[in-house]
Amino acid sequence: MAAGVIEQLDRFEIARLAPAGDGVRLIGRRAGEPAEHDTDTVVNATGFRPDLDMLREVRLDLDDVVQAPRRLAPLIDPNLHSCGTVAPHGFAELQQPEPNFFLAGMKSYGRAPTFLLATGYEQVRSITAWIAGDVAAAANVELTLPSTGVCSTSASAGASGAAAASGAAAGSCCG
Repeated sequence: MAAGVIEQLDRFEIARLAPAGDGVRLIGRRAGEPAEHDTDTVVNATGFRPDLDMLREVRLDLDDVVQAPRRLAPLIDPNLHSCGTVAPHGFAELQQPEPNFFLAGMKSYGRAPTFLLATGYEQVRSITAWIAGDVAAAANVELTLPSTGVCSTSASAGASGAAAASGAAAGSCCG
């Protein structure tokens, strides 16, 4: 991308495809407006569903839509948040009805595509402090996202109010 060989086109809602020479024409909407884009390759991020089969015998309290822990879901909903605007969270949001059971890491984010490893490290630190009986340390959840542009792209518009307030880079590639 930096060399200009590959162009990233994000937030394009594809309605249909049509032949365009040796490539394909994307026909749809971008930023709420009708749009078309000719390309030779399409890499489409369509989301996913977490595989919760291994947890079928465990009592879980998951949000019906995001499939994340119910207390975490409003904080990570991709319709409202990008990876740079998710509030720090820990043991309290991740605890499940099953005694001493937590969902952490990517599994805790359910269908939300906004997970960062730094978030998972802080989740595990908080849970570990809780298990060790240090409730004060467990509740003191902090998250400093890297300033490497991991949550931003130069193709995006300016920062949202929440992203600016959290110190996240302008624009988002994650939501």
